[in-house]
Amino acid sequence: MSFFPRVPLIGLAVFACIWAGSGAAFAQLFETKAAQAFMVDGETGSVLFAKDADAPVQPASLAKLMTLEMAFDAVKSKRLTLDDTFVVSENAWRTGGAPSRTSTMFAAVRSSIRLEDLMRGIAVQAANDGCIVIAEGVAGSEGNFALQMNERARKIGLQKSVFVNSTGLPAEGQVTTVRELVQLARHLQQTYPDLYGLFAETEFTWNKITQRNRNPLLAMDIGAEGLAVGASEQNGFAIVGAISQNGRRVIAALSGLASDRERAEEARKLLEWGLRSFEKTEIFAADEVVGTAQVYGGAKSGVALKARGPVDLLLPVANRDKLTARIVYQGPLPAPVEEGQPVGSLRIWIGDTLSQEMPLFAAETVEVGELHSRAFDAVKELAIGWLR
Repeated sequence: MSFFPRVPLIGLAVFACIWAGSGAAFAQLFETKAAQAFMVDGETGSVLFAKDADAPVQPASLAKLMTLEMAFDAVKSKRLTLDDTFVVSENAWRTGGAPSRTSTMFAAVRSSIRLEDLMRGIAVQAANDGCIVIAEGVAGSEGNFALQMNERARKIGLQKSVFVNSTGLPAEGQVTTVRELVQLARHLQQTYPDLYGLFAETEFTWNKITQRNRNPLLAMDIGAEGLAVGASEQNGFAIVGAISQNGRRVIAALSGLASDRERAEEARKLLEWGLRSFEKTEIFAADEVVGTAQVYGGAKSGVALKARGPVDLLLPVANRDKLTARIVYQGPLPAPVEEGQPVGSLRIWIGDTLSQEMPLFAAETVEVGELHSRAFDAVKELAIGWLR
C-alpha cells in the first residue's frame, strides 16, 4: 500500500502544502564526517542526501572526470576513435609524467599512445600525463582545452564548476561542488554506457608497469563502479563513487575528509545507506490527477493537474514523517487554460532537502467563463490577491 493517499491535492494560488511532515533537517536521517556530501538515486536522480552540497571546493583529481567526459564525447560523436594516437610532449612528460612525481601512467616522452590507453590511464591511475596528452592533442594546449571544458560543462548543466587545467593540479580559480560532481558522474553513466566501465577496472598495465585503481570502493565487494578520488590542501580528501546492487544504483560525492582511510569508510557508509534505506514507490499512476490549480476568469474555478507519466518516488524506509510535498505554480491561472499546458511542478522534500521535482500539466481545458463569473473573480482577486 502506498504511503501517500491517492486523493486529489488542492493547490493554492502560489503553492499548496500536502502531506506535511515534521520539517526536521534531512541531515538527521544520516550523519557523515564529510564537510560536503551529496547523493542521488542513479535512475531517477532523486536527492537522497545533501550536506553543504553547493559549497565551492577544489576538485583536485576529480577534475579528470570532466577531461574524460570531453574524450568520451569526442568518441561518441565520432570526432575521434579509440585507436587514434596522441604524442607525448615534453610538457606532458615533465608536468604529469615520471619527473612530476604525481599520479602518472609513466608515458615516455615523444611516444605515441592510443586514445583508449590514455583514457584507461586516467580512469584507473588518475594519470596526469594522460590528461595533458589528450588536452594538447585535442585543443593544441592545455589552456585552450580548459576553455573547452568550461564550455562543455555549461552545456551539460554544470553551472558553478570552473576548470583551469585538465588534471586538477593546483590552479587559482579552479572550483566545483559535490552536487555538480554527482551530476557529472550520473551524466557519464547515462551518456556513455560503453565507456563507463573503465572506471571499474581494478588495474591497468602500461609501459610494462601495472598499477591498481586508486578508488578504495572497488576492493570492498559492495558493487562499486569506481569513478575518482582526489585530495587538496584546502578541502582535504574527496571522492566520487557509485555502487549498484539488485537493479538500483546510487551515486555520491564527498569532500572535506581527514584521511584516505576516513574517505573510504565514509563513502562506503553513505552509499550503502542510500541503497538500503530507500525504496521506489509509485504514488500516482499515469494520467492520474495529482492536484488542482486555481483559475481566474474561467468556466471552472480550478483545473486538474497531472504529470507526463506515473509519479515514482524514492521514499525512506523509515522516517517517512519527514516527507513534504508541494504543488508550486504562479496563479491563479488566467483562462483559457489548454489541456497539456505547463502549469507548475510537484516538489518533494525530505526534511529540508528538495529531493525531487517534476513538471505538472493541465489535465483538461478550461474555457473563459461567463461575464458574471469573470466579474466575481475580479472582485475576489482585488480583495485577497494582496495576501499572496
